[in-house]
Amino acid sequence: MTELIEKQEEILEQLWISKNEKNKSSVTYEVLGVQKNAEEISMLEKEGLIEKDDEKVWLTEDGNKKGEKVVRRHRLAERLLVDVIDVSGKEIHDTACKLEHYLKEGIEDKVCTLLGHPKTCPHGNKIPPGPCCNVDVKVGDKYVVPLSSLKFGQKGKIVFISGISDKNLQSLASMGILPGAKIVVKQTFPSYLFGIGNSEFAVDKTVADAVYVRIEKD
Repeated sequence: MTELIEKQEEILEQLWISKNEKNKSSVTYEVLGVQKNAEEISMLEKEGLIEKDDEKVWLTEDGNKKGEKVVRRHRLAERLLVDVIDVSGKEIHDTACKLEHYLKEGIEDKVCTLLGHPKTCPHGNKIPPGPCCNVDVKVGDKYVVPLSSLKFGQKGKIVFISGISDKNLQSLASMGILPGAKIVVKQTFPSYLFGIGNSEFAVDKTVADAVYVRIEKD
């Protein structure tokens, strides 16, 4: 993706947040950090996504729809970084700004489904729902959940492991407890016993909370 397109998307994101969350229908060039004759502004106007005058810029109806998608991708990227990759601090926003530009339709919906259709970003801001959220509400799809929430006999596939020490992570990897492995729950108390292939493993709740599984549908 070119730097110009990234700048355009960042402007749309700023304008959408200003309009829909701060109740400000227009934003000055100064606040946007661009000149009124900047190439990215001209391109957005040409594409029918914004309108402008000598002082301010505002979204068209199409621009508002596009801006909502950009905001959705950014906030999903933040959730992915925090919930799966365990990123924290200032890195969350900065990395999400780069990652969001690559979460196109199809990919963003898969990320959303993977995360269980989160309602808010790590900062508490609402994540605009996408088509996948509406579909899953209708058909009642099951999402990715911690191993600790599975019941006896349930099957699934490990999707990711997050929130445990490197030592524990290495220990799980050495036993073949890795993303992609198919499991079946054989016991939930006093420890979590599950099978992978012909092997069985027992883990405590801390580890079971860190192993995320996509439940196999009946």
